[in-house]
Amino acid sequence: MRPGTRRTLDTVSDIEIRLVRFDAPVAQQLIRDALADLGARYGGTGDDTPLAAAEFQPPHGAFLVAYLAGEPVGCGGWRSHGADSAELKRVYTAPAARGRGVARRVLAAVERSAREQGRKRIVLECGDKQPEAIAMYTAAGYERIPNFGFYKDAEGCVSFGRTL
Repeated sequence: MRPGTRRTLDTVSDIEIRLVRFDAPVAQQLIRDALADLGARYGGTGDDTPLAAAEFQPPHGAFLVAYLAGEPVGCGGWRSHGADSAELKRVYTAPAARGRGVARRVLAAVERSAREQGRKRIVLECGDKQPEAIAMYTAAGYERIPNFGFYKDAEGCVSFGRTL
């Protein structure tokens, strides 16, 4: 795929999932919105985990944006986490689109993308002030794992994983 080219990964009903660059303006706006949401829940910047756009370039990662009626309403991505695992990052749905299955659709597309790049497992960090995210991950078959990553020793950190 040429730089800047978008590929549609999933189109079901009126939600379309597209592969985009992590540093694309649409992705960066959704990420800012996600961090603002996390900041409102936890304080500060929302998440200080170091991330580089290059980490989300295939085959070592991917970043996806969900569109509803042509408008960007959600996102999520993965980056390599060891030789055969992926780490889920920046799953977010805009408030106006919540309750419509956007995050579940993004999660499924992220998992499919990671699996297509040879990943066997996916892991994530979450916080205890995100009950809707925890419920979604649990319903999708994720199980608690030992904390890892940037927030592994932070109060309220909960980590999950599942086989792809």
